[in-house]
Amino acid sequence: MRSAASPPPLLLLLILTFCSFSSFNVGFAAASESSAGENPFTPKGYLMRYWKKQISNDLPKPEFLLEKASPLSASQYAVFSKLADQNTLSTQLPDFCSKANLLCFPDLTPSLEKHNGNVNFATYQSKNFTNYGTNRAGGDDAFKSYSEGDNVIVDTFRRYSRDATGHSEEFTAYATDSNVVDQSFNTYGAHTTGGKGKFNNYNDKVNVPNLKFTSYSDDTNGRQQSFTSYTDEANAGDQKFTSYGKNGNGALNEFTSYGNDSNVMGSTFNNYGENGNGANDTFTSYGTNTNVPENTFKTYGTQGNAATETFKNYRDQSNVGDDNFESYGKASNAAKIDFVNYGKSFNEGTDKFTGYGKDSTGPTVDFKIYGVNNTFKEYSKQGTKFSSYINESSSATAAEASLVSSGKHVNKWVVEPGKFFREAMLKTGTIMPMPDVRDKMPKRSFLPRLIVSKLPFSTSKIADLKKIFHAVDDDSSMTKMLSESLTECERAPSPGETKRCVASIEDMIDFATTVLGRNVVVRSTANTQGSNGKIMIGKVKGINGGKVTKSVSCHQSLFPYLLYYCHSVPKVRVYEADILDPKSESKINHGVAICHVDTSSWSSGHGAFVALGSGPGKIEVCHWIFENDMTWAVAD
Repeated sequence: MRSAASPPPLLLLLILTFCSFSSFNVGFAAASESSAGENPFTPKGYLMRYWKKQISNDLPKPEFLLEKASPLSASQYAVFSKLADQNTLSTQLPDFCSKANLLCFPDLTPSLEKHNGNVNFATYQSKNFTNYGTNRAGGDDAFKSYSEGDNVIVDTFRRYSRDATGHSEEFTAYATDSNVVDQSFNTYGAHTTGGKGKFNNYNDKVNVPNLKFTSYSDDTNGRQQSFTSYTDEANAGDQKFTSYGKNGNGALNEFTSYGNDSNVMGSTFNNYGENGNGANDTFTSYGTNTNVPENTFKTYGTQGNAATETFKNYRDQSNVGDDNFESYGKASNAAKIDFVNYGKSFNEGTDKFTGYGKDSTGPTVDFKIYGVNNTFKEYSKQGTKFSSYINESSSATAAEASLVSSGKHVNKWVVEPGKFFREAMLKTGTIMPMPDVRDKMPKRSFLPRLIVSKLPFSTSKIADLKKIFHAVDDDSSMTKMLSESLTECERAPSPGETKRCVASIEDMIDFATTVLGRNVVVRSTANTQGSNGKIMIGKVKGINGGKVTKSVSCHQSLFPYLLYYCHSVPKVRVYEADILDPKSESKINHGVAICHVDTSSWSSGHGAFVALGSGPGKIEVCHWIFENDMTWAVAD
């Protein structure tokens, strides 16, 4: 966000200010009651003076927002500002990230550790295992509770167990409950004979995983790989298996409970099992109950011999999603492929089979209880069976009724209890479900406005940003993070929307006061108590007397430093409500809710209408402000 006219160097500014105001400690003491003892030359000191200047009321300052200010000291602020001026921040990135509380990935160096015996890797994190276990004969290595519950994990397994015989590895509770995970397995277990690789509870409940298996188990003989509870309950990530099991002999691969209950996950299998002999792959409960999964199988099992592939309960009860099978089993010999209860989604997805089993010899393909909205192009008609295929004419209501009558739960991603509700629910004594309002983003701080102004901030300058934040790989989590957030910030506003991405609290103040005027207040839900459970509504207060008003809502974006997407929301009513435990009726939280009075421009497929019924413009829709999101309104 480099401005056209750069301000004077901060160090010079400090000297001039000090000389001009010899009694600065007296003059700044009254800047704010909450800034007592704050060095006036720190980023927070500047912020407190800016707040006093721009906000016209004397209401208490919002601690939940001020605590996100840059933690840099005055001297650190001066040093990093000078580095930004000289375009050399990248040379001090680890120190900058640590002191400024940013989201950065560690620069890993190859591990030179030697392990001759069996090893139990517990409480390890962010390691580069290069040439580990190469040419090992036998042995068993255990990765248990590895990188568990951490924030920003980067692990690399390169040439791990290559050319080994009978060597087994077990990854148990690996990187679970973690945030922003970037892991690569390159030429893992290649050219091995026998042995087992087990991934149990791998990356469960993680946020924004980026997992890559490249040339995994290539040219193996009789090796077994097992993925159990792999990335279950994960949020918004990607997984790639490239040349997995290629040229393998008698390989046994199992994916059980893979990616279940996840949100917006993408999986790509390229050249999986290509030229394999006697492969046996099983996908059981793969992608069940997920939201908008994207799975691509490209040249999977191509030119394989006597392979057995089984998909059971694949993408069952999921919401929407897309699967793409390109050249799957093409030119293979005597392949046996079973799809049992495949793609029976709660809401229709899209499945494409292009060149499926084409030019193959003696294939047996069986689709049992197969879902809707599917395309088969150039597939092998010989040996292919379709049983209990749900055609396009089957209605969504019938599909839902089928799920309910079978005792299966409606997909939680379609209707998360309490995510949307009607305005009438905001009355004392109402008992209602509350969604998970916890902030799942990594903890970060804003950068000082002066430093932000010196950093590039556009998709056209993404190469410069990648250099600053050491994003060497175009497929890395950092690159995706930068690209996706910048693209969203540059997106044209929706009809009637005014929007801006802000990377400093000062910028947020400017946007809010431009839309609402200087007499404003910002609010957020006090804590996360009550999430995923029943709550009772206590005392309710309508902001601005409960009248229809305008607000500015701000939501976090995933970026190295704190970045908020702020937009004006016209025709809303904003409420504050005490949230009580329904059993003891004691106060556990103080919630902020916003009710959208005009929903006429919303999509008819919006989750609010799925949850509440009706359609655009026919009803108002309310929701809570989640943790670390916020809404600005004119002060009462």
